[in-house]
Amino acid sequence: MTFVTRFAPSPTGLLHRGHAFSALTAWVAAKGVGGRFLLRIEDTDFTRCRPEYEAAIVEDLRWLSLDWELPVLRQSEHRADYDAALARLRGMGVLYRCFRTRKEILALAGGAAHADDPADTVAFTGGALSADEEAKRLARGEAFAWRLSLAAARERLGAFEGLTWVEETADPGVHRATPERLGDMVMGRKDIGAGYVIASVIDDARQGVTHVIRGEDLIATTSIQRVLQALLGLPTPVYRHHRLLLGPDGKRYAKRDRSVTLAELRASGMTAEALKAELGF
Repeated sequence: MTFVTRFAPSPTGLLHRGHAFSALTAWVAAKGVGGRFLLRIEDTDFTRCRPEYEAAIVEDLRWLSLDWELPVLRQSEHRADYDAALARLRGMGVLYRCFRTRKEILALAGGAAHADDPADTVAFTGGALSADEEAKRLARGEAFAWRLSLAAARERLGAFEGLTWVEETADPGVHRATPERLGDMVMGRKDIGAGYVIASVIDDARQGVTHVIRGEDLIATTSIQRVLQALLGLPTPVYRHHRLLLGPDGKRYAKRDRSVTLAELRASGMTAEALKAELGF
């Protein structure tokens, strides 16, 4: 079986050292075994994605001397497939409309979370409203998210203990899915339709990805994706969750914290070779 992996950034900002480390880790793994390396643009959220960021992603990766197969898959061009999967899940009865805002959910939990950091999200399990209350809110045009009901998914699939995946990097071995850590995760929104969690499992199957290589902050999300793979009849890749790079402040690099970007490093005079040496490549 040919080794196939991907780097799948979202064009919601500029790439930083953490992105470079992840892209290089996947690229080196593929090249080392004569496999295939794919670039996928995960631009399902058109309210945040920008074409100039996609152009910058390509420029940064070329600066790092990475190459990938063409054409590049852009999720914005396959929205119908993801929305069809969302409709399938609704037909199974495993989704429900949630009208609570992120701020309301955080207030209930007394925590703080970020939309681009699944490991930090609050484990919310609310369930559907009554039919009358839902109808009233829909009539008022209120925004809502489609959440995956773990209770309904468990009833349909049986115990989650049977859902496993093979991890080759972080605590190697067979891992059992524990989706309860993230609760009833958002699968889509009224304004954008299906979100990245559904889109990524569909595209991994579509593109024949055998190995998902990404940061260890996404380990928790793997359990939710494993549930989706079972519900939608999709294959399960092997996973490699690599360590996260930490900045001088001890925090991991992140777009929201305005980490130094690769563009800024280039402007400062740093060469790609120097950056790769710094990152251990």
